[in-house]
Amino acid sequence: MFRHVVLLQWTEDATEEQRAEVARRLSGLPDAIPEVRSYQIGHDAGVNEDNYSFAVVAGFDSPEDYVVYRDHPAHLAVIEECIAPILADRAAVQYVL
Repeated sequence: MFRHVVLLQWTEDATEEQRAEVARRLSGLPDAIPEVRSYQIGHDAGVNEDNYSFAVVAGFDSPEDYVVYRDHPAHLAVIEECIAPILADRAAVQYVL
């Protein structure tokens, strides 16, 4: 299993509607991209200060399947249309289980 983890920090002026739209659009990606084997997303629970705002944890059978997801037009559209306008910071890692 190949894992992709992303942490997103929203800008201070990001609205609840914008944040919800990111979650809604990302939730649809597994149906649009068959290479996705597992997909969890979530807003920070707010327990600790200075955390990132949002997380994505995705599983793939191989690095090649991850690249299909990374470069897929549906994924790129979510980034361009929803994430980029409210993104303050991003951290990511990929690893093999």
